[in-house]
Amino acid sequence: MAQWTVSDIPSQRGRSAVVTGTGGLGYEDARALAKAGCDVIIAGRNAAKGAAAVAKIRAELPFAIIRFEQLDLASLASIKDFSKRLRSQQDSLDLLINNAGVMVPPKHQETQDGFELQLGTNYLGHFALTAGLLPLLMKGKNPRVVTLSSIAARDGVINFNDLNAQKNYRPMPVYSQSKLACLMFAFALQRRSDANGWGITSIAAHPGISRTDLLHNAPGRLSVVGIIRSLLWFMFQPVAQGALPTLFAATSPDAKAGGYYGPNRLMEMRGFPTEAKIPQQALDAEASARLWEISQQLTGTSL
Repeated sequence: MAQWTVSDIPSQRGRSAVVTGTGGLGYEDARALAKAGCDVIIAGRNAAKGAAAVAKIRAELPFAIIRFEQLDLASLASIKDFSKRLRSQQDSLDLLINNAGVMVPPKHQETQDGFELQLGTNYLGHFALTAGLLPLLMKGKNPRVVTLSSIAARDGVINFNDLNAQKNYRPMPVYSQSKLACLMFAFALQRRSDANGWGITSIAAHPGISRTDLLHNAPGRLSVVGIIRSLLWFMFQPVAQGALPTLFAATSPDAKAGGYYGPNRLMEMRGFPTEAKIPQQALDAEASARLWEISQQLTGTSL
């Protein structure tokens, strides 16, 4: 996969995809898939940003089949509504990219359902979304689910005694926990697909250190990390480059079921797609099974 780029994406004509997130990596994923002929739904909370993303892609690619659908991953009701709406609109789904996220808000915040915001949005929201779209994915053509993790998962620990950080909220460790949970989910989904004959390929990916607005959005531009993101912009690779591992996982025939992909240079901080190093804690089968059961209970879903 030496220096794999968007030019290596095989034709996606006849395939359908849902990408969560209206900007940054989600935008680049949607744009590349639409360019390859995929029927793309950009799913996000902000309708104005979603409409702008669709308009920008259509301006560049007049024949793109792309639209926006409302989805708030911090609301189980919104996820349920989106899943039900999509099931009424189409009979199958070939690709789901669980991309949208929030990073290191300085103070403890909760989703509409009382989950810590990072865990609830990055992980539990996508867990519930995947469950809601599972009937469509099982009818898809070589269906794939790609879930975004992060190099921050290396430092992640699933704190079962304080999963929602109500006792002790520290922004970065809680973010790392959410991204470790995403990685464990991707592996667990593949195991369950194999065991149950779902025919779904589940793959994880991470973007390295990319020039997205995550550090501007949650902590804010005037926060310490926001200032670092602004002043040291050159240390962050372009967003389109950061999207490559996700797009490789989503489209390449060489992407392995149950695999994990990230950039190939500078300790996976930048570069072209390659197999990423899996943190040891992500392979803890007992913790993974426990997390899965808790996630089903918290979200009221069943996979």
